Amino acid sequence: MDEPRPGTSNKLSDQAVERVLELTLESTPTDATHWSTRSMAKRSGLSRASIHRIWQAFSLAPHRSETFKLSKDPLFIDKVRDIAGLYLAPPERALVLCVDEKSQIQALDRTAPLLPMRPGQIERRTHDYARYGTTSLFAALNTKTGALIGQTQRRHRSVEFRNFLDTIERNVPPELEVHLILDNYGTHKTQLIRDWLVKRPRFRLHFTPTSASWLNLVERWFALLTEKQLRRGVHRSTKRTGNSYPRLHPPPQPGSKTFVWHKTADQILDSVARFCTPTLETGH
Repeated sequence: MDEPRPGTSNKLSDQAVERVLELTLESTPTDATHWSTRSMAKRSGLSRASIHRIWQAFSLAPHRSETFKLSKDPLFIDKVRDIAGLYLAPPERALVLCVDEKSQIQALDRTAPLLPMRPGQIERRTHDYARYGTTSLFAALNTKTGALIGQTQRRHRSVEFRNFLDTIERNVPPELEVHLILDNYGTHKTQLIRDWLVKRPRFRLHFTPTSASWLNLVERWFALLTEKQLRRGVHRSTKRTGNSYPRLHPPPQPGSKTFVWHKTADQILDSVARFCTPTLETGH
């Protein structure tokens, strides 16, 4: 039989764990907006390691905070069903394009050469930078093939958007209907755009609900562009910045992967409902 080992037991009582959970979920420290392991250890009389284990066991992270925004669009359900339907069951002899513009893309370079990564040292760069102008990228993502129609322009007014619509028209076979999924940005709804659409009845616009740009598949591509090309890229002219998107998105090849929408409208609405229920129960 083993002899008793020196040191204190790491086992925590149920009452101690319950006390920490109650303090974590129902209170805040008097001198801060959220608990830390140090402040909770001082309040509860436990060690910081014990607090860490409790929070880890119950997936609690008081130091973290995220934002959310729920759409107040009165036609939210109808628009979700419309757009999800286009993704999952597009009309025959039609092309579905996700359209948006990424504005104010800055051509930037650091004021000194970066210090490259090496063993034991991450890449370093100066905190300040030199500006070489801005550009706007208009993009239309083919939801079926993943092909991209892109165009950079100096500004992003309705005039530039109409020019991009002309570019789309030139790149789409005339026998196909064109369904454009886009957000509620003002330049998409001006009289100039309405007049352009009246003359081209094969073009149909489908607007995402307000505060629900995540329904537009091209937004995911914009996020990838920012992550892979823009955030750490060096661009000493807006022309070089504009050349980033073809490198990220070459023409689709046989067997290549593209963005695929999987969720049905019912799954999306159920997910929103599950999120809303506890949110409403807080009384805020």
